[in-house]
Amino acid sequence: MRVFVTVEEQGGFAAASRKLDISPAAVTRAIVALEEQLGVKLVQRTTRNTRLTDAGHQYYEDSKAILASIAAANEAVSGANAEPHGTLTVTASVLFGRLYVMPSIVDYMQQYAKVKVIAHFVDRVTNLVEEGIDVAIRIGELPDSSLRAIKVGQVRRVLCASPAYLEKNGVPQQPADLLDHAIISANSLSPRVEWRFGAAENAAKLPLEPRLTVSSIDAALAAAIGGLGITRLLSYQVKSEVERGTLALILEDHEQTPWPIHVVHREDKLGSSKVRAFIDGIVHDLRNHPNLK
Repeated sequence: MRVFVTVEEQGGFAAASRKLDISPAAVTRAIVALEEQLGVKLVQRTTRNTRLTDAGHQYYEDSKAILASIAAANEAVSGANAEPHGTLTVTASVLFGRLYVMPSIVDYMQQYAKVKVIAHFVDRVTNLVEEGIDVAIRIGELPDSSLRAIKVGQVRRVLCASPAYLEKNGVPQQPADLLDHAIISANSLSPRVEWRFGAAENAAKLPLEPRLTVSSIDAALAAAIGGLGITRLLSYQVKSEVERGTLALILEDHEQTPWPIHVVHREDKLGSSKVRAFIDGIVHDLRNHPNLK
């Protein structure tokens, strides 16, 4: 199974033999033996390259998960106090990752010299199992799953605009007043958006037609700071601008229930010292951050 996975990851039999430090003939024998045992063709091999069959693709994904579980079990049984080592994969949204996760990663890597980290900062929900991710920091309510989650804080969805815009156009006193204002919509490519106000069980919906629609938080921030209109973002995303006075919060009495922040990890990784050490550090850091309370 390890030979098969290495063939796919290295792109061929010769590369796999070098990676595993065994002969090309030994790689070939291992793959042939595996296919005979399973009774199915896993690899299509030509003079130029190799590619997986449909059955091979499925077996590759399953094999990766099995080998990861074996590695975690070996590490757990070899000693709970073993020094963290290996590669840790972490994910978070782009801005949150840069502002709040990277400091924890830096501290972690400075403390544990034998660990490498891959950080995926993307504004989408990643699949921890399919993408081989050890730890994720998620904002919002979590769906039911086999993953373990630790709550570390919360953020609010806030409305804001520049003081200059509000001075010129007036400060909305009720959500309905937004219909008379220029709206900046972030992370939505729809020509219409629907903002909700109030507690979840009694939330009121307000359909709006944005004047500007952008696909990134940074763009929405820049437009709001420039005085173009009112935008809705998460409290941590605007915290520094509000403190500097370049943005002002509005309609705070009508905000929705805050969103929780969780550190999420795969249950089968609980025995890994590298994962456990990172979780301990980032849970402490996020729970004690004043912007996430």
